[in-house]
Amino acid sequence: MRKVDQRQQGASAVEFAVIAPLFIALLLSIVEFGMILYTKGMMTHAAREGARYGVVFCTPRRTAGEIETEVKKYLNLSGLTSPATVTVTGAGGNPGDILDVKVSYTYSFLVLPSDINNFTAGTLPDLNLTAETVMRME
Repeated sequence: MRKVDQRQQGASAVEFAVIAPLFIALLLSIVEFGMILYTKGMMTHAAREGARYGVVFCTPRRTAGEIETEVKKYLNLSGLTSPATVTVTGAGGNPGDILDVKVSYTYSFLVLPSDINNFTAGTLPDLNLTAETVMRME
């Protein structure tokens, strides 16, 4: 059995101490990116649900307020409880007209600690995400 050189003892601990913060930051970044993609997907689905709710033929036609309420209800059910801005254009139109539903949401970083934002001199602002769906009235 070889004798370990006394100068090499503790080298693994030092290497781990150097690499561990970088690995943890990478792991947290991956989780944060996943949360951003989830938020964007839920916004897209909410805009689509609102547009579908508005274009289906009914008498009287659904108003912009009703469509906005439907979109916000979907967002709340998906866990996006922060206020989102919903813009509905073309509600109550005739068959063949365009209905446009746009959802804007300000994403605040959830997983990455604020210390990382302080380390980057505040260059990680909140993200403004948007999703838009355009459909024709039935």
